[in-house]
Amino acid sequence: MPSRPRRRLPRPRWPHTLRARLTAGLVVLLAISSAAVGVAAVVELNGFLTGRLDQQLREAGVRFPASLEHGGTPPSDHDGDEDGDTRRQAAGTFGARLVGDTVTNAAVVASGSGTGTVTVRLGARDRSRLAALPADGAGHSTDLSALGDYRMMATAGRDGDVLITGLPMEPVEAAVHRLELVAAVVLGAALAVAGVAGALWVRWSLRPLSSVAATATRVSELPLSSGEVTPAPRAPESDPRSEVGRVAGAFNAMLGHVEDALTKRHASEERLRSFAADASHELRTPVASIRGHAELALLHPGPVPPEVARALERIEAEAARMGEVVDDLLLLARLDAGRPLERLPADLTRLVLDAVTDAQAAGPGHRWTLELPEEPVTVPGDTHRLHQMLANLLANARLHTPVGTTVTVSLETVPPGTGGGTAVLKVHDDGPGVAPDVRPKVFERFTRADRRRSEDTGHGTGTGLGLSIVAAVAEAHGGTVTLDSAPGSTTFTVRLPLRTG
Repeated sequence: MPSRPRRRLPRPRWPHTLRARLTAGLVVLLAISSAAVGVAAVVELNGFLTGRLDQQLREAGVRFPASLEHGGTPPSDHDGDEDGDTRRQAAGTFGARLVGDTVTNAAVVASGSGTGTVTVRLGARDRSRLAALPADGAGHSTDLSALGDYRMMATAGRDGDVLITGLPMEPVEAAVHRLELVAAVVLGAALAVAGVAGALWVRWSLRPLSSVAATATRVSELPLSSGEVTPAPRAPESDPRSEVGRVAGAFNAMLGHVEDALTKRHASEERLRSFAADASHELRTPVASIRGHAELALLHPGPVPPEVARALERIEAEAARMGEVVDDLLLLARLDAGRPLERLPADLTRLVLDAVTDAQAAGPGHRWTLELPEEPVTVPGDTHRLHQMLANLLANARLHTPVGTTVTVSLETVPPGTGGGTAVLKVHDDGPGVAPDVRPKVFERFTRADRRRSEDTGHGTGTGLGLSIVAAVAEAHGGTVTLDSAPGSTTFTVRLPLRTG
């Protein structure tokens, strides 16, 4: 049978913050040190009390076990004690006499008021343990099933027998257990107090570091990718001799360098935008003039050599293309500058129908399909720019996919309850897809399409401004555009806020 997979035990969750880790570390170190002190105290007390018990055994001698042999008569031939008090021992004192490995007598003192004894019935296991005691006059701990834990001392008798005297370990164990209980209670209370006090102390000590972390969080929330940079907040100054003070100082210095770099970048971007806008504006007139002169020359009634006519046609075509590039650059410069667009109700459904109709006329070799909702979709925006955005998306699908590709344009709305009220426009084609190295920068300016989407189309790769205009127009309308591409499936998705009110 196949073995069942082992269930993994959950990993212990360690604290993540530095404050919690330091507090936990302090508590753990205190617990280890306190536990070590407690264990040492318990071991030392146990050894001290056991030593005292051994001393009592040596003082008691073998008078009690020797008296067991004579049934209560003075054992004059054993230990020379003729006083008749050899059996006056402490309550619980155990005595036994062994001949060879056989226990001949075993009794325990019932009380310390005289000669009252109780015969002990020993099992085979107890007898073997007593027989195994070395007759060296030293104390040994033994567990008797009939009596419990005892400290035994075995001594060789005069008749070749072995006399065993024992005292109960219960007083020692009770004292040790009480110390263990007291140590555990004190340790628990000390850990609780130390945990609270340590947490407060660590929190107070790390206040400057918490201020640095809060400042770093606020800085991370600033929009630094583009636009004018607002001054970033600074971390509070702290003692430069401390680690936290050095971190705060280095952090503030780093913020200063970052602000300088971002300010220079913003100035460079502004100069570039201004140059692009000025250059585009200045180029519109000469480009239009070149195109007009080329058209005029082609309309000359006299004979024109074929070579000259071909050259004039190329001049007209390139002038027209250059004019489109100039218009696109000027539009991007205006959008970058944040110039507001019209905010009139725009029928996005009608714009999609017109754009697809134009695309069908320009690309009859493609299969064009529409998926539109029953009700018109209206968004606030600039109708001309929205039409330009749709035209660029469809031109991209037409120019960069082979003949026979199916292009599907769908439009739907997302209710306010689930998506905040947005219009979702998708342009999907089953072409070869966008190369992975092009996808991250497909909406950047002058990004040329990969060869796979352009081969067998009979067109070039364009100027590389079409999709950047799509992204800029969508952003200017408060929307977004995304790409999801794989071989056989490429989808551009535009999301625009619906008309409100």
